[in-house]
Amino acid sequence: MYKIENILITGGAGYIGSHIAERLVKKKNIIILDNLITGHKRLINKKAKFINGDIKDKRKLIKIIKDNNIDSIIHLAAFLNVRESEKNKKKYFKNNINGTLNLIHACKNSTVKNIIFSSSCSVYGNVKGPVNEKKRLNPQNYYAYTKLKSEEIIKKFSKKYRYRYGILRYFNVAGASPSGKIGEIEASHGHLIKNIAIQSLKSKPVISIYGNDYSTKDGTCIRDYIHVSDLVDIHIKTLNYVNTKSKSLVLNCGYGKGYSVLDIIKIFKETNKNLIVKYKSRRIGDVDKVYADVKKIKSILRWKPKYNNIRKIIKSSIKWESFL
Repeated sequence: MYKIENILITGGAGYIGSHIAERLVKKKNIIILDNLITGHKRLINKKAKFINGDIKDKRKLIKIIKDNNIDSIIHLAAFLNVRESEKNKKKYFKNNINGTLNLIHACKNSTVKNIIFSSSCSVYGNVKGPVNEKKRLNPQNYYAYTKLKSEEIIKKFSKKYRYRYGILRYFNVAGASPSGKIGEIEASHGHLIKNIAIQSLKSKPVISIYGNDYSTKDGTCIRDYIHVSDLVDIHIKTLNYVNTKSKSLVLNCGYGKGYSVLDIIKIFKETNKNLIVKYKSRRIGDVDKVYADVKKIKSILRWKPKYNNIRKIIKSSIKWESFL
C-alpha cells in the first residue's frame, strides 16, 4: 500500500480544519485551501502551504490537485449556519453542494485516492434514542439537506474516479486544542458551548435558549457533544483505514451520550452564579434530540475517546475564549 504524503484540507483555516492540520503537519505535507469567509488567518498552520481559494472554482481545484500531487483530501469547506441556510438556500446550494461536486470532478484522472468528508448528524433528522449509521436519513433543514446531497455525490463518483471515502457524521463539536494555540473563533454559527465561553468573560452573562417546548425531559434540545481533539483522532484513523484497507465507510462521530441545553447551562452555572437565562422562540430546523450509537466506530477503528468529559469540554472552550 502506498504511503500518504500530500493532503489537501479544504476549510483548513476553520475551527476543525485547523485542529486537523496541527496534528498532521508534523508528518505529512499539508495544503490548506480556504476562502477565509468563516476561516481565520490566525488559525492557519505556519508549517502548511496555504492557498486562498474557493471550492466553487473548479479550475483552481484541478490545478491545486495536479501541482501538489494530492493523495488524500479532507473536505471540510462548507457554510454551516442552520438558520441562514433556511433563509438563503441558493448560497448553501452553490457552496455546499456545487462546491463538493466541483471538488469531486477535480479528482478525475488525478492522484487522489482517499476523500474524508465532514458530514453531520443532522442528516438523520429527529430520532428517538441513539442513532446508528443504518438509520433512514431524514434531514429537517436545508443545511442538513446539503450535507446529505454531498454524501450522495461522494458515493456516486467513487468507483468512476477510483477513490475511497470516509464519510464522518459529526455530532456537536466543542472544546479547544490542548496546545492552547487554536480553538473556535467564528461565533455566527450559534453554537451553545461557544456562546457560553463568550459569556463567561462578562460580569453579567446572558444565555438564550431557543425553545423550551421540545419533546424532551426538560423541553430543551438534546445533543451529543464531542471534543474537537477526539474528532481529529477519528479523521486520522479513518484516513489510515480507507487507505490501508481499500474500503470506504460511513461513521458517526460522537460519544453516545445526550445532554440537553439546560444540562449544559446548569454545568456552567456551577462556576458562574450570575448567569441570566432568556427563553426565545424555536430556531427553524432545530430537531428535538439526536445522539450517536458509537458501536461501529469503536469496533472498526478501535477508537477510544480521550476527552469525553463534558465539564472538561466546557472548561477548555472557556480557557480558549480568554486567549482571544
